[in-house]
Amino acid sequence: MRDGFIKTAAATPDIQVADCRANADAILKQIHTMAQKKAKIMVFPELCITAYTCQDLFWQPTLLKAARDELLRIARESAQVDALIFVGLPIESQGKLFNAAAVLSRGEILGIVPKTHLPNYAEFYEQRHFSSGEGMLEYIELQGKRIPFGPDLLFACQEVPHLIVAAEICEDLWVPCPPSIRHAMAGATVLVNLSASDEVVGKEAYRRQMVTGQAARLVCGYIYASAGEGESTQDLVFGGHSLIAENGTLLAESARFENEIIYGDLDVERLSLERLKMTTYPPADAGEHLCIPFHLEVEETALDRRFDPMPFVPASKLDRDKRCNEILNIQALGLKKRLSHVHGSCAVVGLSGGLDSTLALLVIARAFDMLKLARKNIQCVTMPCFGTTDRTYRNACTLAERIGADLKEINIREAVQVHFRDIHQDMNKHDVTYENSQARERTQILMDIANQKGALVVGTGDLSELALGWATYNGDHMSMYGVNSSIPKTLVRHLVRYYADTCGDKRLTEVLLDILDTPVSPELLPPEDGVISQKTEDLVGPYELHDFFLYYMLRAGFEPRKVYRTACSAFKGTYDKRIIYKWLRTFYWRFFSQQFKRSCLPDGPKVGSVAVSPRGDLRMPSDACAALWMKQLDELAAE
Repeated sequence: MRDGFIKTAAATPDIQVADCRANADAILKQIHTMAQKKAKIMVFPELCITAYTCQDLFWQPTLLKAARDELLRIARESAQVDALIFVGLPIESQGKLFNAAAVLSRGEILGIVPKTHLPNYAEFYEQRHFSSGEGMLEYIELQGKRIPFGPDLLFACQEVPHLIVAAEICEDLWVPCPPSIRHAMAGATVLVNLSASDEVVGKEAYRRQMVTGQAARLVCGYIYASAGEGESTQDLVFGGHSLIAENGTLLAESARFENEIIYGDLDVERLSLERLKMTTYPPADAGEHLCIPFHLEVEETALDRRFDPMPFVPASKLDRDKRCNEILNIQALGLKKRLSHVHGSCAVVGLSGGLDSTLALLVIARAFDMLKLARKNIQCVTMPCFGTTDRTYRNACTLAERIGADLKEINIREAVQVHFRDIHQDMNKHDVTYENSQARERTQILMDIANQKGALVVGTGDLSELALGWATYNGDHMSMYGVNSSIPKTLVRHLVRYYADTCGDKRLTEVLLDILDTPVSPELLPPEDGVISQKTEDLVGPYELHDFFLYYMLRAGFEPRKVYRTACSAFKGTYDKRIIYKWLRTFYWRFFSQQFKRSCLPDGPKVGSVAVSPRGDLRMPSDACAALWMKQLDELAAE
């Protein structure tokens, strides 16, 4: 429960039609199993105490009394369970019968939620037996207490401020305006659905789409528990297809035709933050809802949830290739528009033989193809100096040749040496001035060549470098249009790899693969025995860690403690906790101290949900203090 994580579960018990005692036993067995896993929200299927398929037996007082008695027994025998439990049963009130969800906590029945929308088409005929609970807010007597009865009940956890739960039942989700909409607008962050959805061909995919879509639309957690084996198969088969989703992402899904329990760790803190950032999301207004408090013990949630160590990169090759093609098109279309706007027919790019400038050139080539401009009007400039190695130089030359661009070589060694003499810089002092003078000399050359040709200088710096401030101010930091400005380093690699796999040019593929195999380096210090001596990730840390930190800080809004916790989970077996902590401190320190570089970025296209443009996604003062974030890291170190 700390950090906003709540372990939830959806269970499909093995039941017998109309055998309430046996069904309650099965439900209790699963409750205690889920309790051992520390699940705090437990959801069972629709009418599971009796079975959904009782048909006209629902009119039998014997069945209804047994269902009510077994509900009370379930409440009593789960009194030591620290969870909010939703269980389905038929219940009589005001001379009508309702298909309802009973909500239990620590032996108490907190409320009863009746189904609103009763299907009466195709294989369904619920209106034969049940009445709709729409608009009701009544009280019924159970356990000698008056229990709230109505569809608009909110269950609010007193120990976790953002954990507010509401329920709907099966068909309620399938209608044009589900009750879950008004529940979410009233403040519910977790919606549960007790369902008995039978299986027909194609329904599985549609059901999955419905659940994940509703979770995305409402920015909520959605727990869907469905009836399974044990229901009557007189005319229908129930597959027990349960799902747990969060804001459009499917966290857990049961195998059909196998009654089982699934678990999902919902992050209600993140859901609340997402709603906070969405100015179009209406403010919570309970309105006609009745808010019912419940309690949970505050304890660490043992996470089953998997955190992808590369959140910017799709896991499957099919999705990754599709994403890469889409991103290259977005980058190229951005540059195409800018070139068209300035009536430009030439672009200038500094080509180092490294990953970022390689990607920039590939994007320029695609933009030129879109504009039907000759690629020979792409002016590549390679500017070797003190740190340039033969490997990167050869790759830059070959790359320009295979793309069909014009290549100009300008050795900047002499110009930089003259500059060192002018400012009295010791050539043997390999400090920041030694490094940055080279970067600024290269940028000056690119800008002047662009002026000569009436061209645009296309920037090569990527999102990861911008987040860390790993760029020379007014050096590689500056350009006339930055095509890579919202591409994280982990994704840059996959974009170049995708181009290598699909370009159809064997020699170009070979050089791209060699560039991918080259250590990331600014090459500003002299090589050792002809090999790159300055490796970026040795200096600032692994980019896969920094990209992870960046995503969960900006996109998910995690605090440092939570970023650290999830990183330890995602990179278990790859980096130990000490290394993760070390580079997390580096990340926060650099992110805050280097904002002044991001405050004056060149234009560039936004590609994903994380970007640092001062005109768009990140409005941050350049002199913001990192003390609060570093203090939390200090507290982590002390634990």
